[in-house]
Amino acid sequence: MSDVTDDPNIQPSESTEPLRDAIGQRYLQYALSTIMHRALPDARDGLKPVHRRILYAMSRLRLAPGGKFLKSAKISGDTMGDFHPHGDQAIYDAMARLAQDFNVRYPLVDGQGNFGNIDGDNPAASRYTEARMTIFAEALLEGLDENAVDFRDNYDGRLEEPEVLPATYPNLLANGASGIAVGMATNIPPHNIEELCNACLHLIKTPDARDDTLLQYVQGPDFPTGGVIVEPPESIAQTYRTGRGAFRLRAKHEIEDLGRGQWQIVVTEIPYQVQKSKLIERIAELIQTKKLPILGDVRDESADDIRVVLEPKSKNVDPDVLMNMLYRNSDLETRFSLNMNVLIDGRTPKVCSLKEVLRAFLDHRREVLLRRSQHRMDKIDHRLEVLEGFIIAFLNLDRVIDIIRYDDDPKPALMREYWGQEFTRATSEADYVSPLPGAGELSEVQVDAILNMRLRSLRRLEEMELRKERDDLMIERADLEDLLETPDLQWTRIAEQMREIRKAFGKDYEGGARRTQFAEAAEVEDVPLEAMIEKEPITVVCSQMGWIRAMKGHVDLATEFKFKDGDGPRFAFHAETTDRILMFGANGRFYTLSAANLPGGRGMGEPVRLMVDLPNEADIVALFIHRPDARLLVASSAGDGFLVPEAEVVAQTRSGKQALNVKDGVKAQVCAPIAGDHIACVGENRKVLVFPLDDLPEMTRGKGVRLQKYKDGGLSDATTFTLAEGLSWSDPAGRTRIEHALAEWIGKRASAGRMAPRGFPRDNKFT
Repeated sequence: MSDVTDDPNIQPSESTEPLRDAIGQRYLQYALSTIMHRALPDARDGLKPVHRRILYAMSRLRLAPGGKFLKSAKISGDTMGDFHPHGDQAIYDAMARLAQDFNVRYPLVDGQGNFGNIDGDNPAASRYTEARMTIFAEALLEGLDENAVDFRDNYDGRLEEPEVLPATYPNLLANGASGIAVGMATNIPPHNIEELCNACLHLIKTPDARDDTLLQYVQGPDFPTGGVIVEPPESIAQTYRTGRGAFRLRAKHEIEDLGRGQWQIVVTEIPYQVQKSKLIERIAELIQTKKLPILGDVRDESADDIRVVLEPKSKNVDPDVLMNMLYRNSDLETRFSLNMNVLIDGRTPKVCSLKEVLRAFLDHRREVLLRRSQHRMDKIDHRLEVLEGFIIAFLNLDRVIDIIRYDDDPKPALMREYWGQEFTRATSEADYVSPLPGAGELSEVQVDAILNMRLRSLRRLEEMELRKERDDLMIERADLEDLLETPDLQWTRIAEQMREIRKAFGKDYEGGARRTQFAEAAEVEDVPLEAMIEKEPITVVCSQMGWIRAMKGHVDLATEFKFKDGDGPRFAFHAETTDRILMFGANGRFYTLSAANLPGGRGMGEPVRLMVDLPNEADIVALFIHRPDARLLVASSAGDGFLVPEAEVVAQTRSGKQALNVKDGVKAQVCAPIAGDHIACVGENRKVLVFPLDDLPEMTRGKGVRLQKYKDGGLSDATTFTLAEGLSWSDPAGRTRIEHALAEWIGKRASAGRMAPRGFPRDNKFT
């Protein structure tokens, strides 16, 4: 772009940068804002800005644990108005999650009212609920008023907010976090505080400890809903070493003996972030669709605790097989992904290992300790200065009273007065040397304190108390100086704090014991679906329009079945519920149906096109029971075909499996089982050709080879038979005719053939 800044039509405030640069710069600003101020948690306190601002707003409202509750609407309103101008509903949703003990391992908000449940119900509106902080939130805020962290201006500059909270425990791992930023995401599971404290203590003692060593203390995630982790230990170690991976989490269950050989499975803990209501709906769907035929019923008997009852179809079912099937087909087993992508210093996103996250927390704790210690030392220095003034006043009380009583402006008079002789005598008596510069002079701070002194403090006992307080503060100050100058003392103090947290929130605390257990995933041998289905006789009926149903029992096939108006019979045969049904479409694809899953026979059935992806323009060519060892003859209307094993055409999906390739107006015409040593073809021109079965190749997919040659029309029908037994067909009267003298129709494959024998059906069909 050319430089046009001298153009008089361009205002000084307008920009002339290229559009690509302008968009790129603004998108980068948006991405950085999303990463730093919205989606990724800080490794030091484990909080996102919205959670940090909620807790800070609650601390300003004095909502301490054990204190009063306050309307959630007031809390979210103050948070939005003062610190987080992004919508009160979003703030309330974030606050409500901090109060859900099924989502947060150590809740930071103590909610009163409906804050949602594990079934997936939403919290009540903010005007109906109340909240206050928990002891875990209070521990995150400890030292905030002691200059423990830096503060920054809020969004409009009226107030200040903390950049990070002091955080006395590693909240990032204790409660976990999840978020999606621009081009990156984070997902961290919750852990047990006691285990984290033990790992921190080991890391303090051995700073160069390996991640694998820390896993002796941090066994793995500790989810608030419990469950059983079945991930192999080597996989868990790799996950914590790299900061990326996943954990297989299963529901916890028990087998209840009901007597007389009857039993049921009771699920007492479900995987983390699985909604119980949807889990039960999914299991009920498996029962209804007969995808899990060995499961009879599912009931929700939960109250305050989880109790989901699973009844087997039969007492002979293996419980391990049943649970293994449920693990595969429902959320009784899930995979929780770990992506430890955090802001390691409050600004830089990084995928961290377990050691790096704990190290970031401990370094933060050291910084907090130093800042709080320095803040305390400054307070002590100020108080010592005041105490020096008080002691001088007590030792020279008469002169101080005279100045205050008779001088028009006592403050400068006290500051001008030199207390040298009296102070020297006083220090000799007290055996004390003043640390203040210019001994014998009073500072402005000291004079203000003296002038504000109460009259009742002018007694001998008060002077003794001041001297004791001064001596105690001097001892404390000396300890603080040693602490600030000695790293070993600093880490010793941090270790003491971690032990205090472990004692307060560890296994002795209610709910502090580990909830998620570990187990090895037992390998259960796969059982075919047919083996789990109770074998019962059925009659499969399919209409011309493709409506299919399965009637109980083997009904006489001569029975006149009912169909919808304009529809009629097409296929009817006897089968068993354990059978698989193969359907061949005019598009050359095979589709597989489970006989046990076919709709019942009380109505008209259901369209088969709702069960498989058979196009509307493709008719059903054949419908029959699958025989694994059998072979089929498939052919197109153009007269091309081949032999295919039935085992090769069984489809595992709704979309079916392509076998016969057809295009340009050609469609699949024939699908016949192989029964004999010869093939008989008849064309639309009524010419019949017989040739040996061995002349056709066996394939799994393709166009095939030419069966019969035509000048006009195409293939009408084809069948296989045994030459010695003759070729049979049904005449119009329903009688079966057999032709043994077939010499004139026997020829080479792909020849034209000869006119059909006398009496051959006018529809050119063998059956």
